[in-house]
Amino acid sequence: MKRSEITRGPLPDTTLSHLEPEDGEYRERDSGHLYFRVKPNGLKDWQFRYKKRSTGQWTWLGLGGYPAISGRLARTKAKQYEELVNNGIDPKEYEEQQRQSKLEVHLFTFQQLAIEYCATKSWTEETRARNEGALNNHVYPVMGNRDYRHISKKEWLELIKQIQQKLNPRTGMPIIEMGNRVRGLCKDIYDLAEVTGRIEYNPLVGLDRFIHKHRSQNMPHVTQEELPTLLRDIRNFYDRSKVTSIGLQLSILLGCRPSEMRKAVWSEFDFDKKIWIIPAHRMKKRIEHTIPLSNQVIQLLNELKLYSGQSNYLFKGRSRSDTPISENTFGKALKTMGYQGKQTPHGFRHILSTALRERGFQKEWVESALAHKVGGVEGVYNKAVYLQQRKTMMQNWADYLDSLVNGDAVQAIDSTEDAAMNQLFNILNLNDEQKALLQDLIQVENEIWQFGPNENSVEIGISTNS
Repeated sequence: MKRSEITRGPLPDTTLSHLEPEDGEYRERDSGHLYFRVKPNGLKDWQFRYKKRSTGQWTWLGLGGYPAISGRLARTKAKQYEELVNNGIDPKEYEEQQRQSKLEVHLFTFQQLAIEYCATKSWTEETRARNEGALNNHVYPVMGNRDYRHISKKEWLELIKQIQQKLNPRTGMPIIEMGNRVRGLCKDIYDLAEVTGRIEYNPLVGLDRFIHKHRSQNMPHVTQEELPTLLRDIRNFYDRSKVTSIGLQLSILLGCRPSEMRKAVWSEFDFDKKIWIIPAHRMKKRIEHTIPLSNQVIQLLNELKLYSGQSNYLFKGRSRSDTPISENTFGKALKTMGYQGKQTPHGFRHILSTALRERGFQKEWVESALAHKVGGVEGVYNKAVYLQQRKTMMQNWADYLDSLVNGDAVQAIDSTEDAAMNQLFNILNLNDEQKALLQDLIQVENEIWQFGPNENSVEIGISTNS
């Protein structure tokens, strides 16, 4: 269709689509200040003509190509621009401001900030999966695309309360702890923005006073009275799965976290020194941890070598030897034995902690065995805190477990006294000759030495005749 054949405006769709190009570029007025441009190569687009208030000169503003921008949409946009011009606003400057705002909003979205924060953290795989999963499931759908600078404290409080009201699909209980986790995580994310000068205050600060508190609960574990039966069941599970049985036995003997055991590799073990050195990147606190190996553990490890083949992992995956076993393997085995809700692999740590403390071992030794944070300079620099003391303690622990399986209660009781004596020797830093002398003095009738079986120290009482 030739431009000379146009009879009216606004230009109908048939005219827009059939207008033919000419040797030179030309524009046809559609309506008001809206024009339709046709280029020699056949490309067509819309333009808005207006007078710039700053210079008084006429100028063109592109609205987009045709047919992507239809006649109806072009007229709607032109009407909006006319209103801007009538209000003294330059539509070109207005569009640039809108573009900058959209770009800025993208740069300042909460999700972008959270991704930046997560990239700075040296979490374990499990912790990263747990934290990033919490953000993906509970935060990003609501706050992900929001400008974090403009999300109010009230909005964050409402979101966290909503999270705490959600029900766990397995237990049917409110996920109180997840709400607390999200609050702490988002607060840390905002801390990054605050210390880098992108915000003046953190809207998550103080919200912990207005949400439900999580009631800390220990991982399920059997009582001391039930422990012998559990130990026998684990050993009897050998008939169903030798590797799983060994894994559970090692877990309770060593007191390590399930992930540390599941991903253990042979290169971390020194059989000559009888120690297991777990590198920092696999530890929750990102601090290298050394665990002394009892004779029973060495025996189990040697047996386990027969089943691990050429794999680097102690517990290789079912289908691939270059990956560890599933994180559900040990827990599923306990459920199969009938301990669902009563005992978890992580609960072994509580059993070890309670038993050793009740048997008189120092709290610092037990905490170090569990790779809990040790205070002071020693906790910072000593990668094998109380290692010598823990060698004796862990061998004592292994012997104690054997005595429970064998029903030898006397052995378990006698070892408590030995533990208290060893504590005294270490406290006084005695050599062998001094130790022997002290033991002789204990026999003196006028001296009363009381070893509190549930205490960390030894009380010395000396009777005098008046």
